[in-house]
Amino acid sequence: MPVARTRLVVHVPSRRCSMCLALCTFVVRSLVRQQRKNYHQHHLRNLNLNSEKMTYGPLFYTHRSGAMSGQHLADGAVDTSNGGNHSPVDTKSPTSIEKQHSYEQIDHAHFLANDIGTLYLNDRFSDVVLVVNGERFHAHRVVLASRSDYFRALLYGGLKESHQPEVVITEASINSFKKLLEYIYSGRMNLSILKDEVILEIFSLSNLFGFTNLELSLCKYLRSNINVYNVCSMFAAARLYQHKELVTEALNFIDYHALEVLQSEAFLSLSSEALQEVLNRDSLYAYELDIFRAVCRWIKANQDDEDPEVKIKVLSAVRYPLMSLDELLSVVRESQLVSSDNILDAIQLRNTLPSHKLKFRGQLKPNLNIAHPSQGAQVMQGEMRSALLESDSSGHDHERGCTRHLINESDSGIMIKLGHPSIINYIKMQLWDKDLRSYSYYIEVSMDQHDWVRAIDHSNYYCRSTQRLWIHPRVVQYIRIVGTNNTVNKCFHTVSMEIMYNSEEMHLVDIEKGLVVPKFNVATMAMNAIVIDGVSRCRNSLLDGNSKDYDWDCGYTCHQLGSGCILVQLGQPYMLSSMRMLLWDCDDRYYSYYVEVSVNMWDWELIVDKSKELVQSWQLLKFNSRPVVFIRITGTFNSANEVFHCVHLEAPAQVPLDLNTDEVEQEISNLQVTKKINKNVSDDHESMETPPTIAGETSTAATDGLTV
Repeated sequence: MPVARTRLVVHVPSRRCSMCLALCTFVVRSLVRQQRKNYHQHHLRNLNLNSEKMTYGPLFYTHRSGAMSGQHLADGAVDTSNGGNHSPVDTKSPTSIEKQHSYEQIDHAHFLANDIGTLYLNDRFSDVVLVVNGERFHAHRVVLASRSDYFRALLYGGLKESHQPEVVITEASINSFKKLLEYIYSGRMNLSILKDEVILEIFSLSNLFGFTNLELSLCKYLRSNINVYNVCSMFAAARLYQHKELVTEALNFIDYHALEVLQSEAFLSLSSEALQEVLNRDSLYAYELDIFRAVCRWIKANQDDEDPEVKIKVLSAVRYPLMSLDELLSVVRESQLVSSDNILDAIQLRNTLPSHKLKFRGQLKPNLNIAHPSQGAQVMQGEMRSALLESDSSGHDHERGCTRHLINESDSGIMIKLGHPSIINYIKMQLWDKDLRSYSYYIEVSMDQHDWVRAIDHSNYYCRSTQRLWIHPRVVQYIRIVGTNNTVNKCFHTVSMEIMYNSEEMHLVDIEKGLVVPKFNVATMAMNAIVIDGVSRCRNSLLDGNSKDYDWDCGYTCHQLGSGCILVQLGQPYMLSSMRMLLWDCDDRYYSYYVEVSVNMWDWELIVDKSKELVQSWQLLKFNSRPVVFIRITGTFNSANEVFHCVHLEAPAQVPLDLNTDEVEQEISNLQVTKKINKNVSDDHESMETPPTIAGETSTAATDGLTV
């Protein structure tokens, strides 16, 4: 069959420049040539395959969406049931349908990309020349402007460059700009063949010219290919262009490989500001003498470029009190860079200040447990020492799986030595928790085993199970845990211990008066809170986080009015200023109650008193911030029966405290109901439908199985 030739007519407005006309004609002709070539290759390939594998029958045509398409049917596949009228087979295999759909969708994007790529460094159709250090690069304004906001403003923004045939680029080297220009036309860049300094310069150019996608890709590449030789240049570039992730990655690498970086040649290229930022970090873990020697090298290499004030600032970043007396008198004094007065001041501080007031440097390994033998940690004091750092916390009892010490004045507790001085802010410790016992304890830290600082003091609080303890970041090497109380006997038991710098969860807490101020609900079973007193069909249903699935029979915790209460113990002391609880509200009943808190089960403080109000459903409780371990909720009235029901408790409240719309509406509703019920309490009490009594329910107190 002869192939019909179609004449393609392109209408170009008369006012278009001849340059644009030539460019359009070139692109269109290229696409037409490629399409014809693909058509003939595809047609020949189909003929070869069909001649080998198929026997052809009649040729039929079907109408699809107003277009005619031809289809050959194999012998015997023709449906002749309709009076001999030939029609295609109704049932098609998935393969044939997919193949037909592939013919309906034309995707020649790669041809377009290849055709535009051929314009790279091609003077054909070029309408601008970019000059970099004397070398001329032919380019096309429309391509540059479509790829970059910088070039769009430069070439079409009304600036003088908009009318100049040549534009000078002063911010780049020839090699780097050539690679960037190739990326502009092709969208590709092979980083494996480029040197680090070229990649860093392209990274800078991508930021300058606004190639955001390229900048992000280069940032990922640099983070994954950081090394001692390029980290200083990478840090300088990231710092200049404010790439926080790359800055953090570079600084962490410098911290971890401090000595190698300090001794490298690239270290000498840092600016004075970048150098001071590195030296002022507590996590730059190296001997102070090595840091001083590196600073001396930097001053010598940059003495022609920096003024005396810069030298003084850089030298002041060295922590001289951390050096020994011999190092100060020999190396530092002989360098003649530090005055005698400064050396004497350093000696005096070293001899008079307690060690915890010196600014030590330590390793920083974010989110890694450094209290493990693999990190060089060891238990130096305590019975059954090997259990603490390696034991399985799920299988422990009195005789195995825990480290312990006697609670008395002569026992100095359990002591752990870390492999290196390290920066920490988080300690996770599991106490023995096979029953309802509670412990009290404190934790001290030190750098030399002589000067101890109490970082955690829970000696006046009852604590149970897992302790999640946060402190302000500090450098430590020794940790001592001293138990002060056990509600069952005179022995303090720890099952497991994790110590780290926790950066993943630090945004979830604050620290106030040495205690954790949580931003999330800690009155949950996952946070080791328990219900000590109260009646429920399911133990700890008050703390399961479910505030939706409850009815007349289950999903709440309760107590008899006039006797008992609902008593909750949190896993450890927290600084709280709010709570929220849901009272059972499957009908229109109203309650009265009050809430008390304590840290030791002996001293109770009243924080909320609604014993003279009638309330229902959600209760938002706000009070002055205070330490809380125990929460005691006591009901005083129920308009339906003699039982107080609570469905859900959370502490702190997980709703915005400054938005009081719901609270105001709740108070208005409570006030209206109070007036109504005070008018005729007895009639309302008799008319309300009462829920099932609590007979047959089980207590969640220590006497599980008690029938109420």
